Amino acid sequence: MSDAIYDIEVQKMGGEKYRLDAYRGKVMLVVNTASRCGFTPQFTGLEKLHEEFEAEGLAILGFPCNQFGRQDPGSEEEIREFCDLEYGVRFPMHAKIDVNGADAHPLFAHLKEEAPGLLGSRSIKWNFTKFLVGRGGEVIHRYGSASKPEEIEASIRDALKSGE
Repeated sequence: MSDAIYDIEVQKMGGEKYRLDAYRGKVMLVVNTASRCGFTPQFTGLEKLHEEFEAEGLAILGFPCNQFGRQDPGSEEEIREFCDLEYGVRFPMHAKIDVNGADAHPLFAHLKEEAPGLLGSRSIKWNFTKFLVGRGGEVIHRYGSASKPEEIEASIRDALKSGE
């Protein structure tokens, strides 16, 4: 069991700050998102996973990021409105953050350390990188941008069954 992730503080859109301890015992899918990206339609699949598995203990957490091709330049209100109107997003969306570099959010620093990318890379390559975190706080897997939400559904099901 890895408790380190539960001490990390995040901020929802709207300003509310909280520790990830709020998701202790749940499976988390943490995603860096963008509104103007070729992968943006993945919001549909993410919302479908949210609707299907939230009651079983899945928490999808979206974190807008403007570090890749400046594909999420909007204000918090613009991003929230876009996600709502275009994709009906109901899972928690958070304040815009950096995922790489000196100002990388502690959550993504932790996730990258626990689940390096290809060839051991610690950086995130693009928008819609996904991290699956188990009920005990352990990072189970890192999925690249091209991995569609529906393609990781079986792994989510397995994580939800684990530790019940």
